[in-house]
Amino acid sequence: MSEQDDREQTKARRHRERQQRLKEKVDAKIAAATEERGVLLVLTGNGKGKSTAGFGTVARAVGHGKRAAVVQFIKGAWECGERNLLEPAGVPFFVMRTGFTWETQNKEQDIAAAEQTWADAERLLADPAIDLVLLDELTYMLSYHYLDLERVLSALKHRPAHQHVVITGRACHRALIELADTVSEVQPVKHAFEAGIKAQPGFDY
Repeated sequence: MSEQDDREQTKARRHRERQQRLKEKVDAKIAAATEERGVLLVLTGNGKGKSTAGFGTVARAVGHGKRAAVVQFIKGAWECGERNLLEPAGVPFFVMRTGFTWETQNKEQDIAAAEQTWADAERLLADPAIDLVLLDELTYMLSYHYLDLERVLSALKHRPAHQHVVITGRACHRALIELADTVSEVQPVKHAFEAGIKAQPGFDY
């Protein structure tokens, strides 16, 4: 055996040993994760893709035969590609429909719409037949003080034990982050809009 072959075999052996140690650690974590219950997932941060990730989770649930529902805050009445796909698959949508706050410029109207939409969310969060609820852009409703924080926390805490919830939006309130089981923060590096590229159907919405 040449010296080069010996080096290659040594490298291959060390790689196998490293992978075996990694496998043992992963297997131990899998074995320790025995609790099965609903998970509260928060997707926050200033980067693009939070709602997209939330809808991906909804699609995954539907693909497994689970019942999911979507509540959209901030969104207006414009066409939504995710809704076009998921509603015919049995996913109900509850949409605030006021659009962005800088468009309405009517705080009282926005608060009333938020409370009405949150009432829909509360019904879903109390329904044991619903396996997953997406609360898209909910964080803004707390940042703007359109919804009562304790009311929101109470509904989340007292939901059916098996029910998963996904919350999206920037600047998530620390109380939601503390309550959540999983928190992911999406940070921007570049954004096409800043380069003058407009939002486009099929990609941005």
